[in-house]
Amino acid sequence: MSDWLTVLNDEVVACRLCPRLVEHREAVARQKRKAYLDWEYWGKPVPGFGDPKARVLVLGLAPGAHGSNRTGRPFTGDMSGTFLYPVLFAAGFASQPTAEHRDDGLQLRDMYITAAARCAPPGNKPLPEELAHCAPFLAREIGGLKQVRVVVALGKIGFDAYLNYLRGQGEIASRAGYDFGHGRQHRTPDGKVLLASYHPSNQNTATGKLTEAMFADIFREARRLAEE
Repeated sequence: MSDWLTVLNDEVVACRLCPRLVEHREAVARQKRKAYLDWEYWGKPVPGFGDPKARVLVLGLAPGAHGSNRTGRPFTGDMSGTFLYPVLFAAGFASQPTAEHRDDGLQLRDMYITAAARCAPPGNKPLPEELAHCAPFLAREIGGLKQVRVVVALGKIGFDAYLNYLRGQGEIASRAGYDFGHGRQHRTPDGKVLLASYHPSNQNTATGKLTEAMFADIFREARRLAEE
C-alpha cells in the first residue's frame, strides 16, 4: 500500500468525531449478532480497500453493522458483499467471488472501494453532519488516487458525496443537473465519468429493484469507460 494511503487509513480508523456513530458502532461490536458471537468485531471506522493505481473507484454508503463493522473491510461479511463480489470477480476486478474477512486473500485489480461514511450508522442513515466529518477523508482519498477515470456511485448518498467533493474542489457550483438513476452517466469537469447504480442493499436485491444482470452491466460499462 502507498505511504500516503497508509497514513490516511490510520487516521480514518482512529477517528472519533461523531459521538452517535462511535456509540452505535461500539455497541454493535459488544452486543454482536447471534450468528457471530465468536467473532471479535472490528467496531471502528472502516478504511477504503483496493488498488492504489485503480482506474475505477467504487463509492458506497457506509459500513453495515454486522458486515464491515464486524470484518473491517468494505462490503465484506454481509448480503451486499455477497451480491457485489461475484459481479466484480466476473468483470475481472476481484481475485475471488467471496469476501468473508480481512485476511481471506481477496484482492482488487484496477479498483478501489470506499464509502461516503466510514462508520456503521443507525438504520443505515448517516446524518448530514456525519457525512461532512467524513468528507475530508474522501477528498484526500480521491486526490491521491491519481489514475481514477470512472467513479461508480452505489446509491444516492455515494452519488451526492462525489458531487459534494467536486463542489468543494471548485469543479462545479452545485449538484443541479446531475440526476441520479441506475445506469446514468455524467462527464464531470475533473475529466472523470460518474456512473450511478442502485446500491446492492438487501432491500434492493431481494425485491428485484437491482438484479445481478443490471449490476453486471454497470461494471462492464465501468471497465469499458476506464479503457477509453
